[in-house]
Amino acid sequence: MSRVNELLQKIEELEGELEQELRAKREGLEYTIKRRKISFTREVKARQSEFLKKWLDYVYDSGPLIILTIPLIWGALIPCVIMDLVVSVYQYICFPVYGIPFARRRDYVVIDRQHLGYLNWLEKMNCMYCGYFNGVIAYVREVAARTEQYWCPVRHAHPVKSVHGHYRTFFEYGDAQGYREGLEPAREELARKLREELLGKKK
Repeated sequence: MSRVNELLQKIEELEGELEQELRAKREGLEYTIKRRKISFTREVKARQSEFLKKWLDYVYDSGPLIILTIPLIWGALIPCVIMDLVVSVYQYICFPVYGIPFARRRDYVVIDRQHLGYLNWLEKMNCMYCGYFNGVIAYVREVAARTEQYWCPVRHAHPVKSVHGHYRTFFEYGDAQGYREGLEPAREELARKLREELLGKKK
């Protein structure tokens, strides 16, 4: 395993530790999730409502310049929805042909902040928007990453600011023999790994 692989492996392990830590922190915040439904106790709801800010105050405190940017922010929703639809149609048509398991959209597009009692209706709308937009970006990246791993799993010669989780398994830049001999086995390993992850999530 090269030094690059070792570093990428450490990043993956740290991400796992971070998820465990966040899960432990969630357990102390007095809410439960059953079948993707979030529930708070009455006491917690009452405490949250104490921090509710009126939406008119929220708008006033934002300032005129921020208010003027709102059409630009919400205007970006249209191409985001189109991208969401196009990528979903793409994977449902092409992934069966490639033998790649689908990326489950609901694992990436998570909209749940509207259940928080300390957010007014405008803040809830903003949070729903951000959850959707960033979720779609994460979903699209995963679909693109699976596609890249199938068609061109070769690392870049130049440093990349941020890499997806599949990049660790890519072939070294310039490794012609490794690429030609390992491409088909790598595709089979991709399909096997993703199927195992999907089965693990269903349990």
